[in-house]
Amino acid sequence: MQSHYTVCCGREIHYTEWGRPEAPPVLLWHGMGRNCRDFDDLAAALSGRFRVLCPDQIGRGLSEWSPDPDVEYCLAFYAMIARAFADALGLDRLRWVGTSMGGALGIRAADTTLRGRILSLVVNDIGPTLPGAAAERIRGYVGAPPAFARVSELEAYLRQIYAPFGALTDAQWRRMTETSVRRRLNGHVTTHYDPAIVRQLFVHPRDCEQWDHWDALDLPVLVLRGAESDLLLPEVAEAMTRRGPCARLAEFAGCGHAPALNVPAQIETVERFLDGA
Repeated sequence: MQSHYTVCCGREIHYTEWGRPEAPPVLLWHGMGRNCRDFDDLAAALSGRFRVLCPDQIGRGLSEWSPDPDVEYCLAFYAMIARAFADALGLDRLRWVGTSMGGALGIRAADTTLRGRILSLVVNDIGPTLPGAAAERIRGYVGAPPAFARVSELEAYLRQIYAPFGALTDAQWRRMTETSVRRRLNGHVTTHYDPAIVRQLFVHPRDCEQWDHWDALDLPVLVLRGAESDLLLPEVAEAMTRRGPCARLAEFAGCGHAPALNVPAQIETVERFLDGA
């Protein structure tokens, strides 16, 4: 793994890179309050045959925070960043794997800023609509992340709120914690993102209502769903197999929102689709 920075739409974006630079590129885009290091296991598995690029979205991880949250923390601006990122790295054609917000962004970009450049799309546990109860849950924890005196306390908190990710080893929980931590001026630790990212759900309440973009897609799509997910409901997932690109659907037991893409069954499902598509 290599760590890099580039400037997209005037904002510095951090990303990790895996694999050979001449290999076919695949972008792995993380969820709303997460960061690029969530994909370490999947990226390592894919790096033998792909050039794997994992950006930190603006306001997350090591990427720059927005000076204008109400304007820039939304799918339209994220899609502009995605195009600028692809342009900066010379990616004329690419594959896309997106978890939660990263999947919603993949849908938007595939129909707008990167239309014709995304060859295949994996959407991990999100659909073209966001259930009200799930949106309310996200508003509750993303906008007001707690602070702790100890990193071990932060790990206990992450284990609680991300329990729906499914089976993570102790080492994977520790890695998630150590790649998700920032220290405040008072020495306490909290999550590594700008709390203002939650403004998307208030200022752009219909941002994730994307059936029009979904129905316009014409490319191979794989939809992944955690069997206990409250964000991608079964009836929405089923509709995604009938409308627009008529996606393939894979459901994983033992997890909710969202499958962590860190165990062999999940990784192999993504690999087989990317190879076949």
